[in-house]
Amino acid sequence: MKRLRTEVNEAETPTGEKEKERSAVDVSVVMPVYNASCWLAECLQAILQQDFTGSMELSVFDDASTDDSRKVVEGWRKRLETRGISVVISGHNSSQPRGVGYAKNKAVSQSCGKYLCFQDADDIMLPQRVRLQYEASLLHPNTLVGSRVQRLPEGSTERYTRWINTISQDQLITQVYTSHGPTVIMPTWFCSRNWFFKVGPFDEGGKGVPEDLLFFYQSLRLGGGLSRVDECLLVYRYHEKAATHSVTEETIWKLRVDFLQERVLSQWGSFSIWNAGKQGRKLYRSLSPTNQKKVKAFCDVDENKIQKGFYTYEESKERSKPKIPVLHYRDASAPFVICVKLDMTGGLLEGNLNSLQLKEGIDYYHFN
Repeated sequence: MKRLRTEVNEAETPTGEKEKERSAVDVSVVMPVYNASCWLAECLQAILQQDFTGSMELSVFDDASTDDSRKVVEGWRKRLETRGISVVISGHNSSQPRGVGYAKNKAVSQSCGKYLCFQDADDIMLPQRVRLQYEASLLHPNTLVGSRVQRLPEGSTERYTRWINTISQDQLITQVYTSHGPTVIMPTWFCSRNWFFKVGPFDEGGKGVPEDLLFFYQSLRLGGGLSRVDECLLVYRYHEKAATHSVTEETIWKLRVDFLQERVLSQWGSFSIWNAGKQGRKLYRSLSPTNQKKVKAFCDVDENKIQKGFYTYEESKERSKPKIPVLHYRDASAPFVICVKLDMTGGLLEGNLNSLQLKEGIDYYHFN
């Protein structure tokens, strides 16, 4: 019989000693909560309906909610425990939340699952989620395992949702530099406890810190894999209160540029930037002086840009300002960093890349 835990921590308490005493369960559903009262019934009902036959627990950390989130979760305790899902709830009552990274770390540290299933309080897992991701994680222990998603409301962030669900297994690795962020999205993450603690914990900088992207990049640095269960296992809710909206584009841009330079450009002696417009020039200006010198050309399909012949880097501190040729894409040489939005050219970009017989991840990377 699964052991039921009934502690409720009204304030933060050290859980290290207790953790040693507890016997591990197979899967901990890790759920940070902040003012999620209106979504919790659907979320918790879905956890209750999992078809996973192993042992499960729900670990909730309430990050100073000002609504009745804690009370709602407590109200589900008996139903969950009757179903054999042990429950641990804690939190803090400070005047301000300490952020998603902090809350996730606390929920993980008070849990005891051998595998961790990350769940946002405003999303809804499908009945087979834990089972299918657990099976995938057993095969790929040092891997962030995700899934396909269904967006709610339907049609919101249509391009982003299509990208999440349709990129190939290889592209989970090659497209980690795009503005979409992690190719395996955080609300679907499932991984071993051992791997989490090798990579993490999450950055606890609070509001404005993309803790998921930082963790994702660190996992890749340490040789971690990426995998997606090709079934829809999560209803992924879009709303204006989502923590994602607190992170600025510039913060994400800088992290992406740094990671591209670290992982790709450091391996290339020279390259071309595909897009002589605003985004391509912004990328060039964001590069280190060493990598700026590697840029042989900008390339484009726009004749007006091509006819200008050069892009002059006026902000350069060099006395003689660098002048970078602007070429037609057929006259430029690989490898390329592509600064054109995916899925926005009606297949034209993809057709042009195919016409040059280029291989993604070798001859080019997307940085859109």
